[in-house]
Amino acid sequence: MKFLFLFLDGVGLGPNDSKTNPLALANMPNLQGLLGGHRMLADATPLENERATLLALDACLGIDGQPQSATGQAVLLTGYNIPAALGYHYGPKPNPSVAGFLQNGNLFSTLRRAGKQSALLNAYPPRYFELIQSGRRMYSAIPMAVTSAGIPLKTIDDLLAGQALSADFTGQGWRTHLNQPEAPLYEPDQAGKQLARLSHSYDFAFFEYWWSDYAGHAQEMADACQMLEQLDQVLGGLLSQWDDTSGLILITSDHGNLEDLGTSHHTRNPVPGLLVGNLLLRRAFTKDLHDLTGVAPAIRRFLLT
Repeated sequence: MKFLFLFLDGVGLGPNDSKTNPLALANMPNLQGLLGGHRMLADATPLENERATLLALDACLGIDGQPQSATGQAVLLTGYNIPAALGYHYGPKPNPSVAGFLQNGNLFSTLRRAGKQSALLNAYPPRYFELIQSGRRMYSAIPMAVTSAGIPLKTIDDLLAGQALSADFTGQGWRTHLNQPEAPLYEPDQAGKQLARLSHSYDFAFFEYWWSDYAGHAQEMADACQMLEQLDQVLGGLLSQWDDTSGLILITSDHGNLEDLGTSHHTRNPVPGLLVGNLLLRRAFTKDLHDLTGVAPAIRRFLLT
């Protein structure tokens, strides 16, 4: 069985308010079609249909304050209630305490020890590795988990070989902002099809999409809607190539943000737990799934039992 974890940074489930929530306004026919005509909003949960399940997952985990990226992502990758253990939410990058949880066992390392093939499908540019090696940049939680498991991050060579995708899916950012004119360009739906193809090369594939969190902090409705509409086209390509009998797709997040452009800060809203695949597989996966701590154990059960 295959598992694709499509991580959307900073996406919560908010109200049906088109003044502040781009998920209530953006034209997203593929997502709405998947959800039986519903938008990905708080009042759409819980939802189950022939292809998808949508749950609201608690990202606050019993701790006051706004959930943050480092602890939220680390919870998703380990299954531990790290904010409760520490007594606080923390981010954006892991501090030594959060790093300790990630380096002491995470999904990537557990699956590798079990003989499963795992990969982070994002390609990282040469400058990223230079900054990491010089100490001028820190790993965020997801690449920290991958590298601590002994799995190499994908590089520009992987991108050029069609074995990885850029963080914006299409590759345009590599050309425009990273001065990499040789980076391949994809139409959004083509990128989604490529994501499906790459995912089927692994037992566990992970893709990190952080533009959603940037859009939430920027508070620009038109830009947020444009980003979501491109993401919807990627989703359309992915869904067109995904064999529901071969495994599951999970789309979830670490904390709310994008769903409320009335604030530049994170929110305490629940995050979506959107599953695509065979109904019986989905029901087994979502049993006892209520918050971020349940994600990693559910993935381990799915792939290892």
